[in-house]
Formats: sequence, C-alpha cells, structure tokens
Amino acid sequence: MWNRPQLMEEVADLLFTAGVAALLMMAAIVAARLPLFRIREVVVVSELREVRRGEIERALAANLRGNFFSARLETFRKSLEQLPWVRRAEVRRRWPASIEVRIEEHQPVAFWGRPGGRLLNSHGEIFLAGISVPPPETLPVLAGPTGFAPEMLAYYRQAAELLKTIGRKPRALNVSPRLALQLKLDDGMIVELGRQQAKATIRERLERFTGFYPWMLTAAGQRPEVVDMRYPNGFALRTGAPPRDEGKGQP
Repeated sequence: MWNRPQLMEEVADLLFTAGVAALLMMAAIVAARLPLFRIREVVVVSELREVRRGEIERALAANLRGNFFSARLETFRKSLEQLPWVRRAEVRRRWPASIEVRIEEHQPVAFWGRPGGRLLNSHGEIFLAGISVPPPETLPVLAGPTGFAPEMLAYYRQAAELLKTIGRKPRALNVSPRLALQLKLDDGMIVELGRQQAKATIRERLERFTGFYPWMLTAAGQRPEVVDMRYPNGFALRTGAPPRDEGKGQP
C-alpha cells in the first residue's frame, strides 16, 4: 500500500507530465501559425497536356488557405478534380514549405455521341472538355447507351486490333438501345455486327469479316457499302446503305 507522502508525489508527477504535454501542444499550435511556416511554393510534378497553369493557380487562390500545417489539402484536391481535364489529383505536403501536386489528366480515346461533343477517356468514362491540343490522329466516334460506355470501348479496341490485319481502322461504333453493334470503317464501309451472343460472339463475327474482306472487295463487282455479319454462319453484302434498323431482324 502507498503511504500518503508517496501518493502525493505520484499525483504531482502526473500533473507535471500533463502540464508539460499541454505546454508542448500549445507551443506546436503557436509555432504552426508563425510566418516561418507559410507555404512558399506549389510544385506540379506531372507533365500536363491540357490542364493550364492558370486553372491551377485559380484553384489554389480560392481553396488553399493557411500555412504548411493548417492548409486543408483535401479541399484543394477536390477543387482540382473539378477542372474539366483532371481525372484525379493527389496533393501532399513537402517539407519544409512546399505543396506537391500530382495530376492525372483524362486521356481521350473517342468522341462520345458526335464529333466535337463529349469525350470518352481510356477508362471508358465520359467527360466534357474542349480539346486545345490536337490528338495525334482523328478520334473515332462512339455512340450508345451511357451506361454501356466501358463495354463499347472494349469492343472498339477489339475491332481495332482485328482490323489491323486487313489494313483498316474503325472510325465509328454505334450501339442501339437493344445493344446491337454497328461498325464504320475508315473507308466508309459499314459492318453490322448485331448483339453479343454466346453462340456467335462479336469477336467471332469480326474474325469472319476480316477473313473474307479481300473476297468481299471483288465478289459484288464493286466495294460493298454494308456488310451484314449478323447471320450465324455467313454474311450479306449490300451496295446501298439503308437507314439503321436498330438491330431488328437478325440477332
């Protein structure tokens, strides 16, 4: 058992320790507010193509308040992600007086809906932004149900891969409300692919198309404008391009 003098000594030690901790905390708070800790620079470590320095500076001026310790970096990060070309932003403190910013820009791979409209990025996400730096080649146009955008991008990439074997490129991919695919090539030819099915996948139909493409160019006496690949084991050639039937008739 503790005697009274010993108990008093233990209590005094605890009070002393708590007092020192409180003083240290107060000192840290006061020090954090001194001009010594003001933010001296914001460093963008990413190579940017479309995001402009002025946009970052405006977001900085409006949302980054306080000094190195008190600045609310999450608020600044969210403001950066509101910029049209910013897909994701990371913001962190860099001792002793800097803020480091890392920005992932949208990488456009296609127009969505119509040329010059909304854009589709490399993750299959739709975004709205104006292109100021011309892409290395003309962007294709993808149009279909908004929720089907990632799948459409996967189909487009699959088509681009297979069409390389015949020296062609896809320029447009349309998907009807019934999820029937229609592909337009860089030579103007339209390929009706229909819906994805276990017994006749889109890839199998594309492989059949590329395999017969050289024959198609000569079989009808002229290059067909429409090739209908929706038949289970064959295809049909048309010399005219009637209005799209939204996937009706053949699957």
